[in-house]
Amino acid sequence: MSNVFILVNDLNDWKPYYEADSILTVSQYLEHKYDIDASPKLVINLARNYGYNSEGYYSSLLAQARGHKVIPNVQTINKLSTGTGVRMPISLQKLYNQWVEKNQITTDIWYLNIYFGRCAEPGLEKIARFIFDNYPCPLLKVAFNTRSRNQIEAVTPLYINELTEPQQDIFANALDGFNKKVWRVHHQSQPPVCYLGILYEPGEKFPPSDKQAMNRFMEIAKKMNIHAELITEEDAPRLLEFDALFIRTTTSLNHYTYYMSQKAASNDLVVIDDPVSIIRCTNKVYLSELFQKENIPAPKSKLLFRVDRPSYASVTEQIGSPFVLKIPDGSFSIGMRKITCEQELEEALDAMFKESAILLAQAFTPTEFDWRIGILDGEPLFACKYYMAKNHWQIYHHSSNGKSVCGAWDTLPLYKVPKSVIDLALKASSLIGKGLYGVDLKVIGDKPMVIEINDNPSIDHEVEDAVLGDELYYRILNYFVQKVNG
Repeated sequence: MSNVFILVNDLNDWKPYYEADSILTVSQYLEHKYDIDASPKLVINLARNYGYNSEGYYSSLLAQARGHKVIPNVQTINKLSTGTGVRMPISLQKLYNQWVEKNQITTDIWYLNIYFGRCAEPGLEKIARFIFDNYPCPLLKVAFNTRSRNQIEAVTPLYINELTEPQQDIFANALDGFNKKVWRVHHQSQPPVCYLGILYEPGEKFPPSDKQAMNRFMEIAKKMNIHAELITEEDAPRLLEFDALFIRTTTSLNHYTYYMSQKAASNDLVVIDDPVSIIRCTNKVYLSELFQKENIPAPKSKLLFRVDRPSYASVTEQIGSPFVLKIPDGSFSIGMRKITCEQELEEALDAMFKESAILLAQAFTPTEFDWRIGILDGEPLFACKYYMAKNHWQIYHHSSNGKSVCGAWDTLPLYKVPKSVIDLALKASSLIGKGLYGVDLKVIGDKPMVIEINDNPSIDHEVEDAVLGDELYYRILNYFVQKVNG
């Protein structure tokens, strides 16, 4: 039996498509008339009716009771039946309005069919994916109006027996794209212990894992009988195929990484980085307030507000001179400026207040290197010294000509790291969660202080893995296996 069950009311509903041993009638599924030892990773419910107390409704309800991941789940069915609406963000509203004008849509109401987050209308792909993310249901029929705001009138299920022949082709292609395992012949004697999606962004300038490290993740996963697959933003509709999501592209709020993390977590996938960790770690303003509240040693800091523009004197009086000005969600030394005088502050505020209403000023604490302590599930994983770039005060030196230079590094066994550094890293990361973190610290005299906590720490080949080697990748991947099967 396939790792995916596709449920239909009548096998004739599947006649237009290729035969597969994954096809079951709704009755067969409800009555346990399938291999009782089968444990599908996903149930695709294509019943003709999802109404309350219908067979389609109970198929999704019992799938959840049996521990089977199902689309649509009961929450989505109830949301569709009650008419709970969704409003598109401003960016999609603008995209929609441009599309309506370009395609000369003049009717007050028109309909868009969505097949596993895809649509046949070029230009509306992002809107289709947005609606599918809010209503994860195989087939949807969306009523739109042509107003400039509140364009979505209604979202209702579309049923497989209602599809025309051209629509059947679109559905088949969408299903094939959504679930690449449906038609795959399985040669493994044992099913995978975990289905893991590893999210990355091709061509990213500063990825958290280099190509060699990504290859090691994939190779070790194969040895561990983990079905690991590299996925991108375009694979967002397919998240329900997986047991777990491992984000290996730079995270940010108001960004697809956060939305995919949130969607995965809400569907009970094991997630690194989980949405709560992304919220807490990607904003330096939040971390500054957290460190003060929990008495975590950190450089002196001051929040600067656009509505109450500060002077150089008012900042230095509190945290000293010089100081570092930071955009809250910067990473890889981007969005940071060293300020030594009033003129530098004014120029920096002019530029940086355009990007954020609040900035963080932090006392300048020069050191030869920063400690990075990797933490996984509340335990230390690796330790690195990241040295400052040559003739620069940061680890990364981004020059005006677009070139970037990174300082040297040194990876150490944990027993060679001062105990005070590891203890403080563990204490700080415990305030965030139990995922994978990189805690950055400086040691002034013999006292460590926390600079920041990264939810998406670098795992690069011959850097963070220099001591543990393949064991590092094994431990991270085993975290997913244990959480999925625990």
